[in-house]
Amino acid sequence: MKKKILILANNASGLYDFRNELLLELLKMYEVHVSLPDEWDIPQLKEEGCILHHTSLDRRGINPKKDLGLIFDYYTLIRKIRPQIVLTYTIKPNIYGGICCRLLKIPYLANITGLGSAFENEGIIKKVVIFLYRQALKKADCIFFQNNRNRQLFEEFNIKGKKSALLPGSGVNLIRHKKEKYPSQKEKIRLTFVGRMMREKGMDELLYTIEKICTHNSNVIFEIVGNYEEDYRSQVERLIKKGYLYLAGYQKEIHPYYTKCHAVIMPSYHEGMNNVILEASATGRPVLASNIPGCREGFTEGITGYGFEPENKEALYKAVKKFLSMSYEDKRIMGEKAREKMEQEFDRNKVVEIYLKEISLQM
Repeated sequence: MKKKILILANNASGLYDFRNELLLELLKMYEVHVSLPDEWDIPQLKEEGCILHHTSLDRRGINPKKDLGLIFDYYTLIRKIRPQIVLTYTIKPNIYGGICCRLLKIPYLANITGLGSAFENEGIIKKVVIFLYRQALKKADCIFFQNNRNRQLFEEFNIKGKKSALLPGSGVNLIRHKKEKYPSQKEKIRLTFVGRMMREKGMDELLYTIEKICTHNSNVIFEIVGNYEEDYRSQVERLIKKGYLYLAGYQKEIHPYYTKCHAVIMPSYHEGMNNVILEASATGRPVLASNIPGCREGFTEGITGYGFEPENKEALYKAVKKFLSMSYEDKRIMGEKAREKMEQEFDRNKVVEIYLKEISLQM
């Protein structure tokens, strides 16, 4: 009988897009169970051989009643499956899944994919989250971090497991996101943002920059691949009418959008490790990104992209202007260097190897 592994995650598409290579390796050796709130969105997980379990999970905010229900569901599921090890990803699975594993004395590995907004501001929510993290990760066999600043913060707040390790984010699949020919010099310069349009992703700064750039430059068009929150509807629709912005909406297959752009913009306020930067760079595209932990690791200043101060609309505007002032050949070479960086530092196979090694120690 195969040994069992349970994976707790908050999103089916994220698990499939960024960790499927690991799942496929685990399926060769173990019986793999996966707990998700939206398992029906990605039927491929079941087709590949994963045993799926539905667990209701509210990804945003803290609701004591719902979160207690999540703890109960995790506890019941872990007790029923009795896995040899549990892998957790994102905040709530890390915290509530970790607490349950600790209570049931099940080995577990946590992956800190980002700290979210709770760590940004002082207040009761931050204190509660820190307390919960301490309780949840105290017995974690290994805590994986995707950037060194997150690791340092956990040490400062005395959040510790048995050991910790640094990963190159989720890595990037260099075959799926293969290097593509740089767009023609004859085309308009296309600058693309990929992600949900929300304040913490830098939407205020991005929309300001779009209008300021396009008012004076007809050879540039911006594209947003993702859905927008209602707060931005009027601004987005106005920029679309002016011909400054193209809205592609949510897309399951994102590689074609990297292929046709000249650079990707990521003005986020906080990240674990931004996957868009890694995927675009692997495609051979420069990146313009916030100079924050989780973004800055993915580019080399002036070589594969440009960084700028987060939450600063003029800084983003100046970074875009700087990129636009480059020659076509220099933009293309910047994309070439971006691909080389991904090959050297962010191959997803490295992440899979680290996980398999740590899992074998617990088996």
